[in-house]
Amino acid sequence: MIAKSVYGMEPFLASLPDPTAMDRREIVDLLLREEYGYLPPAPTSVEVSVEYRKADKSFCAGKAALSHLTFLCKGEFGEFSFPVRCVIPKNTTSPVPAFVQINFRPDVPDRYQPTEEIVDNGYAILSFCYHDVSTDDGDFTNGLAGVVYPNGERKPDQCGKIGLWAWAAIRVLEYALTLPELDHSRICVAGHSRLGKTALLAGALDERFYCAFSNNSGCSGAAISREKEGETVALINKTFPYWFCENYKKYADNEQALPFDQHYLIAANYPHRVYVASAAEDLWASPKNEFLACVAASNYYLSRGEVGFVHGGELPRVGDRFHEGKIGYHLRAGLHYFGREDWLRYFEYLALQK
Repeated sequence: MIAKSVYGMEPFLASLPDPTAMDRREIVDLLLREEYGYLPPAPTSVEVSVEYRKADKSFCAGKAALSHLTFLCKGEFGEFSFPVRCVIPKNTTSPVPAFVQINFRPDVPDRYQPTEEIVDNGYAILSFCYHDVSTDDGDFTNGLAGVVYPNGERKPDQCGKIGLWAWAAIRVLEYALTLPELDHSRICVAGHSRLGKTALLAGALDERFYCAFSNNSGCSGAAISREKEGETVALINKTFPYWFCENYKKYADNEQALPFDQHYLIAANYPHRVYVASAAEDLWASPKNEFLACVAASNYYLSRGEVGFVHGGELPRVGDRFHEGKIGYHLRAGLHYFGREDWLRYFEYLALQK
């Protein structure tokens, strides 16, 4: 089964590495070894405590309950804790779907999290600030990094900060799966920009997510690296080398040597759903290459008998949304941002996927 191609882009798409002969676990291992790095082991136990003084049972005008939680993770690496905010709609007749959001700030609501609108659409949301896991810099002595890399040094195939943030998102998923108020079969992970890359990685690592939402994740996220405008593998490794494993540096200005491309990350989210959101003026992220990654990844879903990416056969225009397959996509107007319009498109997609 072959995915519908894009007029004028067939030679480029045909030149990309093909993951269809690989098992999903092989794809994940390749991505970890060469790009993101291997994550710390899962904790042997996670203790979740509630900060009752900060709880708000009448949040969003009484429509939801807000809890401030602390996750204490214990394992062979030692102990690590980080805070999580949990908002669950009240007065529901059945368990509700939920988002795990990796965010830039701990605020609830936040400019990237329209919490009341999320609740009004029938979703719970559990979110954490990525800095509370480990700082967004080359310092590997703080937070989770300081626990798993005691001397601040890592091996060439050990994960950078994106892997650590994804590790935390999976811990939040595991907690969400214990809550009777939530629909355990419909828990999604979402993030924007570098945290959109993180959401895609978390989705690839854990099949229990219902969908991974990547908002404007661009280079080394949802965008094909070959022939990419804007940010490149060389530029991202120069500015943010600590996001990735050291092995990734060998592909700087050497994208043709990659034994994969970013459609492998989308394909690795099989068998669950994955959604890529682009912004027309976010040329640094390259919306064209984000779209083409969805096209290229579709063959993996199709080869497994699933409906992959259903699109019109042309490059998208502002306002286009493709919501019929297990790979979803939209292109909105504007710049690099995670706004209300993106969330509304996510709700539309999830409503169609029931």
